[in-house]
Amino acid sequence: MPEDEKTGFIAKMIGPKKRWRAYKARVKELPEDHRTAVEAVERYLMHFVPIDADSNASTFEDLVDLFEQAAANGTPIREIVGEDPVEFAEVFAQNYTEGGYAPARARKRLADDIERAAGIAAGTGTQDESV
Repeated sequence: MPEDEKTGFIAKMIGPKKRWRAYKARVKELPEDHRTAVEAVERYLMHFVPIDADSNASTFEDLVDLFEQAAANGTPIREIVGEDPVEFAEVFAQNYTEGGYAPARARKRLADDIERAAGIAAGTGTQDESV
């Protein structure tokens, strides 16, 4: 392999890893409730992410941008994702890819994780404002 091709190949492999690490570092800096929500949506979006590494990175960078802005504004989780986090995640994913299918188990897990992140007391339907 000529040196130019080798350098290009290495840059393509390292670039997405650097972007992923930078994304994860940004997620780690979010308040706990927003971080929990981003991680839940992230897990769900893994069913939809495109093959292209640049599009994949853009998806998650846009996700953390949204939650960083919401955290800075003091926006509660439910105002970001609404009452149906599965619908939120699927609409979000549609902006980046045509593929993917989320099984029922992934949909339930996302809904449960967002409920926990939003501070909804299990079974009561009331929101815990202290979260």
